[in-house]
Amino acid sequence: MIEDSPKHFLEVAVDAAREAGELLITEFDRPQQLSYKGEVDIVTEADRKSESLIVARLLNRFPGHAILGEEGGTTGAGGARYRWLVDPLDGTTNFAHGFPVFAVSIGLLEDGEPLIGAVYNPVTRDMFTAMKGEGAFRRQKRIRVSSVETLSKSLLATGFPSHKRTQNPNIHYYWEFTLRSHGVRRAGSAALDLCSVACGQFEGFWEFGLKPWDTAAGILIVREAGGTVSDFSGGPYHPGDPELLVSNGLIHDEMKALAVEIRALGKSGHLESVG
Repeated sequence: MIEDSPKHFLEVAVDAAREAGELLITEFDRPQQLSYKGEVDIVTEADRKSESLIVARLLNRFPGHAILGEEGGTTGAGGARYRWLVDPLDGTTNFAHGFPVFAVSIGLLEDGEPLIGAVYNPVTRDMFTAMKGEGAFRRQKRIRVSSVETLSKSLLATGFPSHKRTQNPNIHYYWEFTLRSHGVRRAGSAALDLCSVACGQFEGFWEFGLKPWDTAAGILIVREAGGTVSDFSGGPYHPGDPELLVSNGLIHDEMKALAVEIRALGKSGHLESVG
């Protein structure tokens, strides 16, 4: 049935992401009503409105699918064949401070593996999409990762969690990757960072502790653009795993070796907090 085709799933995701993104732009210039998950994780009313819109659209079209949304819009069993992972506002802190770098990210897993992904940047109106085995696109034009072959000439990206910052080892990785690359950027939206790797703006990205909805769409877009996605040791990465290492493929071994080196230094006691 066409209703069960990946193409149809992607069309619905694109429409929902674009509609949610336009809602976010409408909310962006309004004073934000903030609440917190824990001590520092901001939630805005825009997060909730965006997620409600997306979940409603998905449920209407695919009532038998499971949905996991960042703000609690969860439905269906975890063992369902199809499971949507929704980040209604990736970059909430940016949004709340009026910094225009944020996105809507919608991914669909089939039996636990990414099948389709849509990431929409409502500020630039860039829609990034991918369907397993069909390539990656920005504004319906095919994209590819960069051809830079060495870490020293690469521009990288990373992020830092809002919670448990003092316990997170990434500052050490940030230091070392900065010294050995052309630079590291931290824009505050993992979904957009992944799309930037996919379209060749960044050569690599790494981060700790990302949630499934942060990466489900982006890692598929990277893979379909010719990039490489793994954990820090080079093993397979699945949405929600504790470590993510992404590259254009050409510098992946260098990034992996450096990550292993930094971890070894931490375990030998030369770097505090590196786990």
